[in-house]
Amino acid sequence: MITHLEGKLIEKNPTDVVIQCNGVGYFINISLNTYSQIPDQENLRLFTHLQVKEDSHTLFGFATKIEREVFRLLISVSGIGASTARTMLSSLSPQQVQEAIASEDVGLIQSIKGIGAKTAQRVIIDLKDKILKTHALGEVSHIRNNTGKDEALSALEVLGFVKKQAEKEVEKIVRAKPDATVEEIIKQALKNL
Repeated sequence: MITHLEGKLIEKNPTDVVIQCNGVGYFINISLNTYSQIPDQENLRLFTHLQVKEDSHTLFGFATKIEREVFRLLISVSGIGASTARTMLSSLSPQQVQEAIASEDVGLIQSIKGIGAKTAQRVIIDLKDKILKTHALGEVSHIRNNTGKDEALSALEVLGFVKKQAEKEVEKIVRAKPDATVEEIIKQALKNL
């Protein structure tokens, strides 16, 4: 199994890249998420997944190991092929996919081109437990777009608190009081940390 490729970036397109490693050019399929993270530098390292079929060997590349893990989980679901999984990771970030599965957001998953209601439900049923176990998302926030939460986390990190502990504490506070201001969240977190 090819776990990653590191070499000279020869060609970069929104759906694929070519990396030259020791004189061999590898054509690697990528998501838009990975495309946006690839710097226009000469040297590049991508984590890979090799899909072997009867008639082809196809390489998929990812900027992060997390994106590769999410891709592998998605293709394990009946009805989700590699191209659909890549489309999902082009429409949403790996974290958004994890959050959507963990919070059972059928609408968000269904909003991706090529995924219907039944497939979206199957993705959630098949992957929710795996996502929660693998990525410690047991305390996934069901509250979206809370910028106060993000600002409070950032402030606590600047103050020197460990990110994981701060996230758990802020999550509890926001769950208890969803409309809390940044100041309230920070004050409460400082008392508890």
